[in-house]
Amino acid sequence: MHHAQSEHPVIQDLVEFNHNSGSRVERLLFNHRRIVIGICLILTLLLAAQATNLRLAASFEKMIPASHPYIVNYFANRSELSGLGNAVRISVENTGGSIYDREYLDVLRKINDEVFLTEGVERPYMKSLWTPSTRWVAVTEYGLDGGPVIPDDYDGSQNSLEQVRINIERSGEIGQLVATNLRSSIVFVPLLERDDLGNRLDYHTLATHLEELRSKYESEKIRIHITGFAKVVGDLIDGLVQVLGFFALAITICIGVLFWYTRCVRSTLLVVLCSLIAVVWLLGLLPVLGYELDPYSILVPFMVFAIGMSHGAQKMNGIMQDIGRGTHRLVAARYTFRRLFLAGLTALGADAVGFAVMMVIDIQIIQDLAITASIGVATLILTNLVLLPILLSYSGVDPKAAQRSLRSEQSDLQDAMHKKHRFWDFLDLFTRRKYASIALLVSIGLGCFGLVVSQQLKIGDLDAGAPELRPDSRYNLDNAFLAANYSTSSDIFVVMVRTPQYECANYGTLIKVDALEWQLQQLTGVESTRSLASQAKAAAVGMNEGSLLWYEIPRSQSLINSIVTRASRELFNQNCDLLTIYAYLKDHRADTLEEVVQVVEAFAAANNTADVTFMQAAGSAGIEAATNIVVRKANSEMLLLVYAAVTLLAYITFRSWRAVICAIIPLALTSVLCEALMVFLGIGVKVATLPVIALGVGIGVDYALYILSVTLANLRAGMTLSEAYYRSLLFTGKVVVLTGITLGIAVCTWVLSPIKFQADMGILLAFMFVWNMIGALILIPSLGHFLLRSEYKEIADENNMNIRSKNTCTSTC
Repeated sequence: MHHAQSEHPVIQDLVEFNHNSGSRVERLLFNHRRIVIGICLILTLLLAAQATNLRLAASFEKMIPASHPYIVNYFANRSELSGLGNAVRISVENTGGSIYDREYLDVLRKINDEVFLTEGVERPYMKSLWTPSTRWVAVTEYGLDGGPVIPDDYDGSQNSLEQVRINIERSGEIGQLVATNLRSSIVFVPLLERDDLGNRLDYHTLATHLEELRSKYESEKIRIHITGFAKVVGDLIDGLVQVLGFFALAITICIGVLFWYTRCVRSTLLVVLCSLIAVVWLLGLLPVLGYELDPYSILVPFMVFAIGMSHGAQKMNGIMQDIGRGTHRLVAARYTFRRLFLAGLTALGADAVGFAVMMVIDIQIIQDLAITASIGVATLILTNLVLLPILLSYSGVDPKAAQRSLRSEQSDLQDAMHKKHRFWDFLDLFTRRKYASIALLVSIGLGCFGLVVSQQLKIGDLDAGAPELRPDSRYNLDNAFLAANYSTSSDIFVVMVRTPQYECANYGTLIKVDALEWQLQQLTGVESTRSLASQAKAAAVGMNEGSLLWYEIPRSQSLINSIVTRASRELFNQNCDLLTIYAYLKDHRADTLEEVVQVVEAFAAANNTADVTFMQAAGSAGIEAATNIVVRKANSEMLLLVYAAVTLLAYITFRSWRAVICAIIPLALTSVLCEALMVFLGIGVKVATLPVIALGVGIGVDYALYILSVTLANLRAGMTLSEAYYRSLLFTGKVVVLTGITLGIAVCTWVLSPIKFQADMGILLAFMFVWNMIGALILIPSLGHFLLRSEYKEIADENNMNIRSKNTCTSTC
């Protein structure tokens, strides 16, 4: 009997509720709840099946800006520059001696043959001591002589090994294919992005095969070192198992904290379920739309889950408080939908537009990430703004949890009349002029500090090797080995010189090439250079009894032509209208690349003519230099567009430029301080890190919109700023604090990841989660004190006057 009596007010509440009230969208959804749930269930099952077709892949071409002039030049001459893009270097080291060892050369031959037959290798341009293209040239009493470094009659005998030694010394490959200490040599493996059938290179399969070769041939005497983009991607994909483990840990932390806050199993599970459904829809839609996940966009599904948890917690909190007041669960769900749907839709719209803005960046991998993130956010509109309230309208929440939430709210409201909760009271101080002024002055100081420090933010890599991996990773140790033992590193910057047909070896052209080569050699970041000009100078010495007095480009064109007939073919093309200048760099740091680019640009501006044109850039370092230029421009453009989009959406929502300023300023401060943090952490802006700040803006705007929407509604109702803000803290502020701290702690666990890229993202995202929360809680009331009080006091007075007028009219009538 007692139970029936307690339920009666709730049932009466449902009976008296006007089911045709609310917006058209609300009526359409809540008056057809079962249909909505059925549609979502069918979509989830279908897209879950499609998600099994999702591929985790990578592409070298997706990482580069296809329309940049440097890349356009590279693609225009690509057929004549094979091997200068995506390549792998396999260094085989003899730990117990030199390369002039029968057992060592036998292992090198086996590795060479196996790699040659590997799918995806551009075989004609592969090079090692065992390939016929590796040749020696010498001047003898009979004239010029030459042949392959390892002759056809090699049999492993001592005489054969001695002949190999002589040939290698004649070849000029010491420092290039052969280490300067003669203890290792390289198998250079250029890769095809697509085969003859159009099938794309499978980086994971290739990297796995290379590791199998390593484990097969490594021994106490033989050690193998492997570098190249394909190996980096392979290591990132291999590390994804551990990455997914950290994702699972972060999700577990979110679930645990949410349950601790609500003490309600059913609502916690529903929030998590709807957030996971959004992820399933995203993973299912990607293969349907022809997209893939790559190691650089693997964070997107977690970001979608995190945003979903934030919005879901707000909906659950609103419904729980209404049910605690005795409202029927359906009515509570509809009330919460009315109060928070517009704010949630605006926040998710800002997220989606903010991510979509990254489409302006001319790098396909970032464009794909933008589309992936936008799709993920769009799914949240249905799963967390629509499906979650509908599911909660059926399940409700645990009665004890609802009562606990109500008691907490009532206690806080009663305390507000006497003595507020310490933390909320502290935040409420910023609605007063003194503390608001202090907060704004501190923010201005932090903003100025951040702007000054962020000027030192570098574009590109700041470390040698692969910054996505730990410094002590196998890859970076291998890269350090190659850098220490070879004068020609894997970081190759190639300048292309276009001439009229059959005139690439003209004396006047080679003089210019030699002048540019000399300027490049003066740079601290350049280890060595190579061109037809330098080869002609060396050949001139050989043709003059080895006298260094002749170390210059011969003035006789006939002598130059005879040298060209035996010159390395990678230095000029078949039609002799394209020369290449190789600059082997010590590393691919941003400063190194920028220095080289500036020298070549200045030289080209001074020396380009109608017949001879110096063009940038090919080689791994040349492509990365072009990428850095695009990223530098895109970094500022992207932020401007993101903030323009968020500002527009906020204005559409609030219809007040003052409210927009209150929402945007905390985000801007966080962005500036995040760039300063990147400087302190030694993280450069590159393809992998460029989207992070945009992601931070997208997530951070959620906090501001939820707090502002409730605060403004209370101000319109006639409350003071202090009362309006305090009530918004009790309604949405609690969840903002909960979400910010929870997500910050969750992503902080990524610092332990073996993938440095994920660890860096964890630090930056944790900072933005927490700092956006702090900014929203402190700066919104501080700015509101100066911007919102007068405007909304006038609105409240006008509303009260209209109410009084209406009451007067009613009584008179």
